[in-house]
Amino acid sequence: MEYDYIIIGSGFGGSVSALRLSKKGYTVLVIEKGKWFKAANFPKTNWNFRKWLWLPSLRFFGIMKLTIFKHVDVLSGTGVGGGSLVYANTLPIPKSTFFKTGSWSQLHDWENELAPYYLEALRMLGAAKTPKLFDGDIGLKKVAEKLGMEDKFDATTVAIYFGEENVTKEDPYFEGMGPERTGCNFCGACMTGCRNNSKNTLDKNYLHLAQKYGAVIKAEHEVYNVTPLNTEDGENGYEVSIKTSTKLFAKKSIIKSKSVIFPGGVLGTIKLLLQLKTNSLPNISDRLGKDIRTNNETLVSVSSLEKDKNFSKGVAIGSILDTDENSHLEICRYSEGSNAWKLIHFPYVTGSNIFIRLGKVLLSLLKSPVKYFKIYFMNSWAKKTVVLLFMQTLDSTLRFKINILGFMNSTISTGKKPTPFIPESIKLIKEYGKAVNGVSTSFALETIVGIPSTAHILGGAVMGKNSSEGVIDKNNNVFGYKNLYIIDGSMISANPGVNPSLSITAIAERAMDQIPFKIN
Repeated sequence: MEYDYIIIGSGFGGSVSALRLSKKGYTVLVIEKGKWFKAANFPKTNWNFRKWLWLPSLRFFGIMKLTIFKHVDVLSGTGVGGGSLVYANTLPIPKSTFFKTGSWSQLHDWENELAPYYLEALRMLGAAKTPKLFDGDIGLKKVAEKLGMEDKFDATTVAIYFGEENVTKEDPYFEGMGPERTGCNFCGACMTGCRNNSKNTLDKNYLHLAQKYGAVIKAEHEVYNVTPLNTEDGENGYEVSIKTSTKLFAKKSIIKSKSVIFPGGVLGTIKLLLQLKTNSLPNISDRLGKDIRTNNETLVSVSSLEKDKNFSKGVAIGSILDTDENSHLEICRYSEGSNAWKLIHFPYVTGSNIFIRLGKVLLSLLKSPVKYFKIYFMNSWAKKTVVLLFMQTLDSTLRFKINILGFMNSTISTGKKPTPFIPESIKLIKEYGKAVNGVSTSFALETIVGIPSTAHILGGAVMGKNSSEGVIDKNNNVFGYKNLYIIDGSMISANPGVNPSLSITAIAERAMDQIPFKIN
């Protein structure tokens, strides 16, 4: 069968595209390399690596992928619904700076242009204010009070159905066209996969409705080639080559489509397009792979030594503190029993080089052996620990390239090298530790090697006036080709400084609004 649109990925950009195009009468095929997940398929804790992690070489086909580069570690999602399966649900609208900086700033009055699309995205994703604060949130509120920032502390807006706790009701969002939902029980398992049917993942809204309008979703398959048909610019459509992604012996096939959309996220879209630029799609802009951003994040865990506290209770991110015009702090949690992260956490230290930091790690262990023994061997890590997520809108960029072995690697492009040791973050970590009587640890590569982690890798196919300034135009069309689009985190053309999921959804809604209804 030939389709009007093939969509390579089922995350926020792909899901929006699937629904809006199918509603306009187009035939749509969504290709997703990950698996379909129902509530019962998610792991009970993150100790179940087979269901939690995406490591095909070990036959692990879970929802979370960890990719390590020279300059950053990236956490991303895999499965039907993409990053929505594993993200922490937060749906913030960026501050004005985001809309007025970067390669896209002169193309539109983006803040006003996108305003109605943000509202539609919030409606579709079932956005709601977190109704309850728990121990981890109360600790952040204490920090706000200590710093005289009570007015900067707030509960988060999240993609969760709260309703009546543990009570299942008919679709509350789409006049009966959506699936049943169950009221959130605040178990904290949002990032290992919601087993309570409360999280508004994309398979419960955009993708669910897209299927009702005829869209086809082909899971456990990945694209390895896209070739224009007859003409170089793709005017006559494309041949899309796919293969199975979870079988030992991959079966291959070719499907034709009039148009192709790339919404596979930075790690999927940029890697694939960098490979295709060397053969079947050579006219893609040389800007491809440039302007990669990370939100300038740090991720540090704080484990409380107080016996009566339960930091696993709540939604994944239930509160936020805006510390200044460029920065904010959120507390993240995992459900009770999801203690696997402690295996790769070291005492949190800072220092100018690896030798100083290693020395400080050993000194910390020697000075406080009882505290660290409790953290690693006695405490339930998730029950006693929050992960402090610090983000900034301040800008620096990386560049991704394909090396001679076919792997993607990173280099510094503009600004300072990403670092997990941001002074504002260090201060806040200390204050939070005092507020909850806690001990700080962090991902080993951050502590020892100085490589920061991010769940919000962005850019690499940014918007521009022409191919010398960007990879796509303001309507997400790829320069140099017809009927070819990029709609995912790689299109983000400035640093939002917040979770980008809502922004990707809003920009995708706008992009689809530019495409006319199909004329039969």
